[in-house]
Amino acid sequence: MVNETTTAGEAPPGPRGPGLLLGLRWLLDEPRSFPRWRERYGDVFMLHSSGFAPRMVVVSDPAEAKRIFAGDRSTLRAGDANSGPLRQLVGAQSLLLLDEEGHLHRRRLMLPPFHGERMKIYGQLITEIADAEIDRWPTGAEFALLPSMQAITLRVILRAIFGLEEEEAQLARIERLFVRYSNQGMRPWMLLMAERELPRYGPWRGFLRTRAEVDEFLYGEIERRGRDPRLAERTDILSLLIQAKDEDGNGLSAVELRDQLMTLLMAGHETTATGLAWAIERLLRNPDATHRLITELATGREEYLGWVAQETLRCRPVIPFVLRWVTAPFPVGEYVVPPESLLAVSISLIHQRADLYSSPEAFRPERFEDGRTESFAWLPFGGGVRRCLGAPFAEYEMRTALRRIVERCELSAPDPRPERPRRRSVAFAPHRGALVTLHRRHAVSSVPATAELLTS
Repeated sequence: MVNETTTAGEAPPGPRGPGLLLGLRWLLDEPRSFPRWRERYGDVFMLHSSGFAPRMVVVSDPAEAKRIFAGDRSTLRAGDANSGPLRQLVGAQSLLLLDEEGHLHRRRLMLPPFHGERMKIYGQLITEIADAEIDRWPTGAEFALLPSMQAITLRVILRAIFGLEEEEAQLARIERLFVRYSNQGMRPWMLLMAERELPRYGPWRGFLRTRAEVDEFLYGEIERRGRDPRLAERTDILSLLIQAKDEDGNGLSAVELRDQLMTLLMAGHETTATGLAWAIERLLRNPDATHRLITELATGREEYLGWVAQETLRCRPVIPFVLRWVTAPFPVGEYVVPPESLLAVSISLIHQRADLYSSPEAFRPERFEDGRTESFAWLPFGGGVRRCLGAPFAEYEMRTALRRIVERCELSAPDPRPERPRRRSVAFAPHRGALVTLHRRHAVSSVPATAELLTS
């Protein structure tokens, strides 16, 4: 790797050219552009202002990532960095958009319901929801798996987090509302227009109408739940958040609850669904990993299942980087990041480092067999005090749903070529939606111990 010489203390080097062109390359072609730029400029490079976004310094060194995650929270502000693309989507009181003491205070209130061991109470629920969705899949026809994964994770969110107990028709109506909101909010143009709020622009106006419908539902549910005489007996996350109090006896306001629920919906629903789609896409193109997964599940061992999930999130991270807004000069390596810049820890580039992962382009779940990774080398959920609060839930849901798909379905990929990452707002999904063909579906009551997951 060639690193252009730069005097210590200078801003990092990086590609130059029309700002709008660089911005479009970042927005539309990041999976190919960023590795090329790292090869040319090194582990720290800068994208200059593009006209619709500030300059951004990209870091792909795990040691520097550790420094950034542990850095002064008044200098490196995560909430301010996330505000541009996410404020309109999840709300200003979202945990993702808060900084310093405000963030730590809300995080302490929200942490207990997401304890890793507690997530296991949802195992049967996740399995039942996955079974119901699998039963709808067509046999012998190509279909994109991503929408089905979104259906599974959305219903899990509505049942486990929102605690909804409505009849099927009512639940389906609520699901359609949230699917519409998610599809509108995750379009790439949201990155460009989130700060501009263009009320006369057709798609933006439609997004605002849908958000108003979602708000009506959320505030209504918060009010009804707060009046529920069985509130103290309920185990869903909304009920637990309503009851959460700090040391002074203060809880979350209705607006704060709404924004946290919206955050859980968007972060938990979209990212877990995309991770599941990538897991199947990777397994269908790696028959050795598929065979070992089937064999180990058939004998009751689930360690490899966890490694498959970890390796999927390593080689196809759903969120490509973690952002900080820099308020004062901040040293990174031999350079200094200027104030009023975005500092981006590139999850994708760190996960592709050959000095951390041998043959990083290969799908090898067994690389996680020792149970350890180098510090700050595996970052699909971020790191430090701002590591994703819902990571234990997401990992558990991903393993549970993936196990059920492998046990019940014989699948193949109609096209043996790997699917490319395609941007969905801040996330990256398979560009064909993880296209599959279902050859045979095993009944819930008679799942064979040696079910085969076919590969192309």
